[in-house]
Amino acid sequence: MSENTRTSDHPTSSDRPTTVLITGANKGLGRETARRLGALGWRVFLGARDEIRGREAAEALAADGADVTFVPLDVSSDDSVAAALATIGEATDRLDVLINNAGITGELVGPMDELITPESTLPQHLFPVLDVNVLGPLRVTRASLPLLRAAEDPRVVMVSSGAGSLTHATDPSAAVAQRAHLLYPTSKAALNMLTVQYANGIPDIRFNLADPGFTDTDLNHHQGTQTVSEGTDAIIELATASPGPTRQYRDRSGVVPW
Repeated sequence: MSENTRTSDHPTSSDRPTTVLITGANKGLGRETARRLGALGWRVFLGARDEIRGREAAEALAADGADVTFVPLDVSSDDSVAAALATIGEATDRLDVLINNAGITGELVGPMDELITPESTLPQHLFPVLDVNVLGPLRVTRASLPLLRAAEDPRVVMVSSGAGSLTHATDPSAAVAQRAHLLYPTSKAALNMLTVQYANGIPDIRFNLADPGFTDTDLNHHQGTQTVSEGTDAIIELATASPGPTRQYRDRSGVVPW
């Protein structure tokens, strides 16, 4: 962040909490992001596809004192996204921050327990991953634009991955280059470009990318070496910076190479 960047819990006014929508927030990085922002006094709209788990997560966070509202939200459904933003629009006149966190890895093994390699990858393997990881943020961002534009300093944080870095992918010594996989890395590289083009085309809203790093979540079968709190550091940094940057790709240590 630049020396002029400051962080603020209430960028609009002292008597109105910052509002945020977080997708895929019933577990893992999304839930921890909701917990941390709720602890700052933010008003959190917790989006989740699984209604039971979403309500349980929201109720647990609310029991700890956070202002959290569960919103049913399946990022792969146009109707679900529209309904979710309509619900949020009934509860608030603006959305200060949107965090597009929901994501999937895609199938790693086939029906015969064989590893899905680049040679064996079929279009049907890639379609669901792109639908959630790329088209999902597109759907939610587009539907959120009216509420975002009603805020004084609107910003969007896309949760990406170092796996989407072409620099890392072409470095033989990098961990992400040790195993070729067409699904998740491809989707995150596409999300990176989508985000930059949003920033280029919608200058009145700030768009940035957060790389959580190798974090202990169910996406990697809890093999990650970072805690979920560490994994959300870059998300929180970009969400709370007001005023702040745009077109940034960052992890908790700093800038991630494209």
